[in-house]
Amino acid sequence: MDNQRGGPAPLSGAQWTINSGGHEAVLVEIGGGLRAYRADGIDYVDGYGADELPIGCAGQILAPWPNRIRDGRYTFEGEPQQLSLTEPQRHNAIHGLVSWQPWRVAEQTADAVTLECPMPAQPGYPWPLLVRTTWRVGDGGLRAEQEITNVGHKSCPIGFSVHPYLSLPGVRVDDMVLKVPARSRLLVDSRLLPIGAAKVAGTRYDFTEPKRIGAGVLDTAFGDVERDADGGSRVELSTVDGQHSVSVWADEHFGWWQVFTSDTLAGDRLRRSIAIEPMTCPPDAFRSGRDLTVLEPGQTWRASWGITPGGR
Repeated sequence: MDNQRGGPAPLSGAQWTINSGGHEAVLVEIGGGLRAYRADGIDYVDGYGADELPIGCAGQILAPWPNRIRDGRYTFEGEPQQLSLTEPQRHNAIHGLVSWQPWRVAEQTADAVTLECPMPAQPGYPWPLLVRTTWRVGDGGLRAEQEITNVGHKSCPIGFSVHPYLSLPGVRVDDMVLKVPARSRLLVDSRLLPIGAAKVAGTRYDFTEPKRIGAGVLDTAFGDVERDADGGSRVELSTVDGQHSVSVWADEHFGWWQVFTSDTLAGDRLRRSIAIEPMTCPPDAFRSGRDLTVLEPGQTWRASWGITPGGR
């Protein structure tokens, strides 16, 4: 554990580094997220410094919902709820409740660490949860095993996502080749909330076959996913010459992919990397109910996802 307790604490809190077979990942106390991941010395995650806040939600765990909830308002089992508007400029609640909470170590070895966050019941989400991630590195890359347990006395709604920015050495977004195994995308309003859906075939949003991004701008939720034989799916990035690649995979619990080409980030981070986010449900699912998971008291939801460098 790289825990700097002798002096001022870094903004991201304690740091935990795991290593195996040329793979290294750094996990953080604040938000329990992924600050860095590299393989054979190549950074495949566009992270942030220990004493920085995670720019653009970099590497954060998004629970108990991903993306946005319109006006922070929803009704569950007949009870209206009002969340804090954490995206005030668009009047939305965004990306859940654990991103800025301190997480603690439950287990640790050289190549793996399990972090957990006891999330209390609170206004707008009156259900306590235990959220856990086991991070592991090895020959297959980085693997994350997710758990959310309802530790309360009533059923509750959940969704889940993560927010890693993927990068390729020396290549900016315009020259990356993207493959997204999805046949449709959500249409959104000016607040980036869904208002419909459209097929991607024959449009600039069709990445079912690898395609250079060029000047394309994406902050897009893709659905109607084409699944692999094991029920999961993966989004792939590569260089035009195919010499470098990286993919994000997710198991059968994830039916959506959000892809964001960093167009609203400032400075050098503008279009430097791509956020590739496996989601269990689409934006505003607490209101629509679409692909929403309901946990009964004592029930645990489990899923897994990971990052695989090219050639691995």
